[in-house]
Amino acid sequence: MSTARSRLIVALDVPDRQSALALADRLAGHVGMLKIGLELFVAEGPGIVRELRERHPELELFLDLKLHDIPNTMAGAIRSASSLGARFVTVHAGSGIAHLRACVDQAGDSTGILAVTVLTSQDAQACREAGHTRSPAELVKIRAQAAAEAGCAGLVCSGQELESVVAVAPDLFKIVPGIRPAGADVGDQKRVMTPAKAIAAGATHLVVGRPIHTAPDPAAAADAIVEEIASVLPS
Repeated sequence: MSTARSRLIVALDVPDRQSALALADRLAGHVGMLKIGLELFVAEGPGIVRELRERHPELELFLDLKLHDIPNTMAGAIRSASSLGARFVTVHAGSGIAHLRACVDQAGDSTGILAVTVLTSQDAQACREAGHTRSPAELVKIRAQAAAEAGCAGLVCSGQELESVVAVAPDLFKIVPGIRPAGADVGDQKRVMTPAKAIAAGATHLVVGRPIHTAPDPAAAADAIVEEIASVLPS
């Protein structure tokens, strides 16, 4: 079960330090990693990363900033993020190979760069509105190849693109958000998948937010997902 637990990342999509620490306290021992996104990071700054690191050293931290800028600026941000002890930091894969490689070079061995391919809130219409002439699936494949060539540790994609991602970037971590247990509200997500199906399709880690932190018992909700993950892992 510990192997299954290590694959579950819970998004701390909460507005402040007090809420984040309370949720982390409830989930310690039930999940493998905590994700700190823009809402919490902008509200509390690097201090919340340090405090979570000190409070729960057994949990890895995933800093989800989705950096997208010129290479020098991205590299500087990665240097600062690495000093906080984050296991993973996200950057947008749409920046291109040179941008991704600059981040990888700056991160070194302790922090893994994750390339975000196409947001799970985007569907074909959203991609067209953004000026893309390719489908989400095509964009994901192109950007997964770029992430592999740049030396990224992994990438972020929806479960629906896992088959092509596994084919072009077999050695990278595959972090899959947009995970919804059967029957759960999909909210603003467009391309979703259940935990078992995502793991069976090749996901190495799952990111779950609202289905856990809005549950009456977040720890029990996390345990249920861990059990579902364990059910499809090799025995």
